[in-house]
Amino acid sequence: MSPTYVVALGGSLLRPEEEEHRQTWFGQLRQLGVHMEGIGAHLGLVVGGGLPAREGINLAKPFVADERALDEIGIAATRINATIIQQILLDIGIDVASTIPHDCNSAADLLKNHSIVVMGGTVPGHTTDAVAVEFATTAKASQCIIATNVSHVFDKDPRTNDDAEAKTNLTLSELGEICGVGTPLEAGANAVVDPIAVARAIEANLTLAVLDGRNLSLLDAALDGKEFTGTLIVPEAKKPL
Repeated sequence: MSPTYVVALGGSLLRPEEEEHRQTWFGQLRQLGVHMEGIGAHLGLVVGGGLPAREGINLAKPFVADERALDEIGIAATRINATIIQQILLDIGIDVASTIPHDCNSAADLLKNHSIVVMGGTVPGHTTDAVAVEFATTAKASQCIIATNVSHVFDKDPRTNDDAEAKTNLTLSELGEICGVGTPLEAGANAVVDPIAVARAIEANLTLAVLDGRNLSLLDAALDGKEFTGTLIVPEAKKPL
């Protein structure tokens, strides 16, 4: 049976400040796609909204009081970013689904027949982390990898705490203690792992990994089952002794 993986790509990864870094990152993503197709794997990519989502939400916020309506703006931005990734991979002939699915059941069905499926958000109240966990569960993926712009899960916010400690191994319940469980984030807000995603992963006993997606060699290693720099999060039953 072909291996199946799902990766959440943070929207910030698409827009490094320097154009040269953008081109390098997209080139490495193409190489990753070729590698996944070459080994017969199926890869789901769930792309975040990043800066376009935040800008759109902030533009509308003074005039739109409905949090769900603001979320719809962010979801639209994720689908634009997903289309960018989709077209960059399609351009070199990789077997990528030609549609951007709007729900995880459709995405899982497409992944049965394509090497790669790219999607964005689905419904208000769920970040793309939560979508990726749902996609992974529906597609029966072996794990869900969250590729973001931080190196690890930390025990506290490293942006405001100099003594924040990077964690290399956690259980899902320990992740929940750090990130929260089940409480939706406000539109445009972010956390290293969305609490809705944590709750769904706990329910599904799904292994997660968090790593710095700016260095795609880390993602490549994690997908190949090799050691990687980042945080591996496992169900309690799989915790190393």
